[in-house]
Amino acid sequence: MLRTRFESIGSYTPTTVRSTEDLLAELTVPRSFDLERITGIRNRRVYNSDPNRYESSFELASRAIEDCLQHSDYEADELDVIISASITRTHGKEIFCYAPSFALMLGNAIGANSARHFDVSNACAGMITGVMVLDRMIKAGVVRNGLVVSGEQITPIAETAVREISEPYDPQFASLTVGDAAVAVVLDNRGDDNDEIHYVELMTAAEGAEHCIGMPSDRTSGIAMYTDNRAMQSEARYQQAIDRLADFLADTGRTWESEKYDYWIHHQFSAPAIEYISHLTERHFGTPMPQALNVLHDFGNTATTSHFLVLHEHLAQQKIPKGSKILMIPAASGTVSGYLAATISRLEG
Repeated sequence: MLRTRFESIGSYTPTTVRSTEDLLAELTVPRSFDLERITGIRNRRVYNSDPNRYESSFELASRAIEDCLQHSDYEADELDVIISASITRTHGKEIFCYAPSFALMLGNAIGANSARHFDVSNACAGMITGVMVLDRMIKAGVVRNGLVVSGEQITPIAETAVREISEPYDPQFASLTVGDAAVAVVLDNRGDDNDEIHYVELMTAAEGAEHCIGMPSDRTSGIAMYTDNRAMQSEARYQQAIDRLADFLADTGRTWESEKYDYWIHHQFSAPAIEYISHLTERHFGTPMPQALNVLHDFGNTATTSHFLVLHEHLAQQKIPKGSKILMIPAASGTVSGYLAATISRLEG
């Protein structure tokens, strides 16, 4: 079987920093919670709203691709496929684009004239979904390489939330945690012992389909996200994902100890919740957990981009030695969980 690898990675984050304190100061109701303590988020990056330098999802994604290709051996016209995984697909102020595909528009912008292209949508598991599909395509011999990209201009849901939140436990509470970012990764068929995507698996539990919904606000003209955190962030839901990973390891003749993960990266939504998931996982497998990497404090929850933004930032700070084995744990909208394991040596932040 062909072996796949992460060939290059790039990212872009806006220069504007917005603190949790500044965000909460705009709430129209008295504050009754400590958002930074609950989530571990102090700052997030916010798109440039200047009409002359406006940063929509498209501009963010384009800059991440540019950064990624600067670290790649491939030119744009050598890419076989481009997959866009953004939740938000804005091209210009408040213009959502669903056709043609974002992947086609991005490919045309960089001159990837021979690449196949399509979009995937899987909430905050979008990037890992795109990587899973491309990994399968390469291993099946359909393509030799490809790029997965996501640009998330998602802080407009926070703008709606600060206008509309009316009570301490409000379904728009989670919207206060988000930040804007973009990432891109190139995969190819040149994997070896030092660079290899070992496995990517995802699971959907449809019973949580109503737990987190993004849609136009039901009160104003803004875009909004409504989340039932009590239902979504529960021990039973976390344990379901842990059980699925345990079953996969057992079915494939692996154990947690034999995998020897050096680091793991969870979806970036709440530092205390990630610590709790680590506790549950350690209890389940009866062994210490690897070092958790995160950027919650400085970037917040950047939706689909979160795992690869964490990876990029730690590579840039030279905190991940070559040959490290990374385990990524996605979580999306109360319905999606899974895992991605890879050994990386080539990537640079």
